[in-house]
Amino acid sequence: MASVRHTKILIIGSGPAGYTAAIYAARAALAPVLVSGLQPGGQLTITTDVENWPGETSIMGPELMLKMESQARAVGTEIVSDIIASVDFSRRPFVATADSGTVWHADTVVIATGASARWLGLDSETRLRGKGVSACATCDGFFFRGKHVAVVGGGNTAVEEALFLTNFAQQVTLIHRRGELRADKTNQARLFANPKIAMVWNAAVTDITGSHGVEGILLTDTVTGDNRSLAVDGLFVAIGHDPATALFAGQVAMDSEGYILTAPDSTATSVPGVFAAGDVQDKVYRQAVTAAGRGCMAALEAERFLAHAADHAEQVAA
Repeated sequence: MASVRHTKILIIGSGPAGYTAAIYAARAALAPVLVSGLQPGGQLTITTDVENWPGETSIMGPELMLKMESQARAVGTEIVSDIIASVDFSRRPFVATADSGTVWHADTVVIATGASARWLGLDSETRLRGKGVSACATCDGFFFRGKHVAVVGGGNTAVEEALFLTNFAQQVTLIHRRGELRADKTNQARLFANPKIAMVWNAAVTDITGSHGVEGILLTDTVTGDNRSLAVDGLFVAIGHDPATALFAGQVAMDSEGYILTAPDSTATSVPGVFAAGDVQDKVYRQAVTAAGRGCMAALEAERFLAHAADHAEQVAA
């Protein structure tokens, strides 16, 4: 028989947004429950050195997540190793059913399931991830001062990453599998005007060379099929991200890319009492620190929502 449990606030996801929401909710005496999901700790668990987290000159991504998890537990969060398989936000309390069979009834929900970068799918890419292969120029560009790096992609993200990398790298090569970019004209104008950026058109990265770090990439012409090598010290993959929102399809409003829509300057979704924080609703910044900030906002907004609901119940009873 399935176990049914109730919580004032259910946090789905365990990256910086989820753990921060848990810490703030616990400190507000809400006794939060956090269901950690398929990849506890999120994307930072596959990140090596983190040098842009305030208060830490350098820390390994998995270590940072363990510290956040430990703090969430210490202040009173119940962390459950399980996966939420379905949700129903059409009734109250909200219902979330886990893989284990546990059914959670929640007065409020914080969605913090994050997003994942799209990769090229190369074995060498997986082997060298964190050793010169990255999906975040803001996170890792600092490590490539004075070096030659390549960026793969043709949209605004790829162009913006290439421009950002010129602050550090000696040369940046943007590689696109087509003959024209999808990025907006303003970004393209900035790109083409930057003397540090070179373009490679109609090319796909089909391999990455190097044993302990990136030494070069193999390019295959998408028109002729010809191959050539390009010596680079780093490769940034900027072909998009996929928010982990399939679970919430039809439950909350999303944009055309599957990111959850939230109210301006808020984490409130289209369903009152359901909040979204972190990369699941942020396709602009995608940083651990901004995700943590949104997690804080979600917990505070959930606390206020519960307080208003309690006040309303008292008024009705009177």
